[in-house]
Amino acid sequence: MSEQTSHTAIKEFPCGSCGAKLEFSPGAASLKCPYCSFENKIPQSADEIKELDFYEYFARATEQGDSQEVQTVKCQSCGATSTLQPNISMSHCPFCGTQLQAKAKATRLIKPGAILPFKIPKNKALGLFRDWLGSLWFAPNGLKEQAAKDGGIKGMYIPYWTFDAKSTTWYDGERGEDYYETENFTETDRDGDSVQRSRQVRHTRWYHASGTVWQNFDDIIVQAGRSLPPQIVDELEPWNLKALVPYQDAYMSGFQAEAYQVDLGDGFERAKHEMDEAIRETVKKDIGGDQQQIHTVRTQFDDITFKHILLPVWISAYKYGDKSYRFLINGDTGEVQGERPWSVAKIGLTIVGAIILLILIAMVLKK
Repeated sequence: MSEQTSHTAIKEFPCGSCGAKLEFSPGAASLKCPYCSFENKIPQSADEIKELDFYEYFARATEQGDSQEVQTVKCQSCGATSTLQPNISMSHCPFCGTQLQAKAKATRLIKPGAILPFKIPKNKALGLFRDWLGSLWFAPNGLKEQAAKDGGIKGMYIPYWTFDAKSTTWYDGERGEDYYETENFTETDRDGDSVQRSRQVRHTRWYHASGTVWQNFDDIIVQAGRSLPPQIVDELEPWNLKALVPYQDAYMSGFQAEAYQVDLGDGFERAKHEMDEAIRETVKKDIGGDQQQIHTVRTQFDDITFKHILLPVWISAYKYGDKSYRFLINGDTGEVQGERPWSVAKIGLTIVGAIILLILIAMVLKK
């Protein structure tokens, strides 16, 4: 989407008791004052989460009905783009821990249609972080202090696309049917004598196969950010998409979100790769036989719809040496994933110690 220069106010939620800004309370479906503990329940929306028509959206891309203007800031170190909320401050990038230098600017983005609210509260996330740090073997000395000082724990909503589609696939290939024949052969036994033996040898007859298969896809999920390593974020799955609720600003109060950097078109191309794998498995089942070869596949996608959703992640980003490390928690299930540095010195001392121990054991056994 194009960037705009006009300003759009972001909704704030003042405390009815002391006037401070209320923040979303994970797991409670309410806004809570961080100072006087006043709580205000978030009204649950009766609206259904909308699936937007993929091609219709592009046809009216100049309209702004499904978009919103937000304040974003881009990290010059890792390239992460984060949204800014009026009730929190951000001096360091939540994705790499680097101090932010760039100024915020207004950007127009597709408005989220659904959000998975945080269920894991911050104090529990901090406990999981400390437990994870304490479990690290061969970690450098001072890592816990450095991580606690530089990282902390920040609640971030990560952008995703989900896609629904109906596929029709025309294929051409071959079906292999196995059969076995008895083969006689001669081998030499332990005594050096020649012995006649037989064995069953598998062969395959190949037949031309072609046909059409149909498949429906629901909520194919694609990460829309580029700030976190996919191999780590993927390990946070599965996401409980059935717990998605219609987007409300209240769930964002006190939290930040990553602005998507994978646009809608590129997102669908990524989804197609995942769908293609499933389609090929369906084609193999349709070909049948004992083995299958697929020569050509042509797929048409119809009734394509999408959602822009936000999923909750607790992040600690800290620097150790010249490198950034990330610790992630699925804000809904509590699944933990993380990157960690290794102490070469500790590993070396352990190896040396193990060698010395083996030498001592060998000397004792010789006596």
